[in-house]
Amino acid sequence: MNPPRLVILDDDEETRALLQRYLQQHGFETRGAADATELFRILDQDPVDLVVLDLMLPGEDGFNVCRRLRASSTIPIIMLTAKKDDIDRIVGLEMGADDYITKPFNPRELVARIRSVLWRTRVGAARDAVAPERLVYRFERWQLDATTRTLRDTSGHEVELSGGEFALLMVFLQNTGRVLNRDQLLDLTRGRGSSPFDRSIDIQVSRLRRKIEHQNKPPRLLKTVRGAGYVFTPKVMTT
Repeated sequence: MNPPRLVILDDDEETRALLQRYLQQHGFETRGAADATELFRILDQDPVDLVVLDLMLPGEDGFNVCRRLRASSTIPIIMLTAKKDDIDRIVGLEMGADDYITKPFNPRELVARIRSVLWRTRVGAARDAVAPERLVYRFERWQLDATTRTLRDTSGHEVELSGGEFALLMVFLQNTGRVLNRDQLLDLTRGRGSSPFDRSIDIQVSRLRRKIEHQNKPPRLLKTVRGAGYVFTPKVMTT
């Protein structure tokens, strides 16, 4: 099996080189990019399995690069941020990043995050590849085609879902009526345990609510159970 191919986008040459060497020592094939132009040139030339994306870039920043990637690709993205403020993490996740890590970080943690994201991506692709038939979930006025990952309302209007939103919605569809806490949701959607301060599930839930709840206030389909977690309430049918 060929090693996973990664691109490290960081404008600091020393940091980029150190990360490339470390990741190569752990079985990854890596290429470095100093700016967005170089990144997209690499992506046009060769298939890439994951992008490690620094947010603090001269010219076009990492947020805009993430937005451009998500507009045309489902390639996994791990963001690197030097800021500890939650706002960077929230914005990054809302733009479709698969994970984030705050500088300074232990390189071993980056390796673990990369492997986790790649594992989730491959498991999802394998499930799609072996699916014997199309599986469609129906709830309220929504229809989710799990094979094509397409969410539509009853009028046929398609609502775009990020990889994280799709994974979260699938977990709720398969556990309707069951209260799930943050740790359970992280384990089921991300394939790893969570830290007690990991609020990314709350962010993903908020994003998903905006797409399926519309103007329901308080939320009617995806409810918060105080002190316990979240529960998906609609009746779900599959075909």
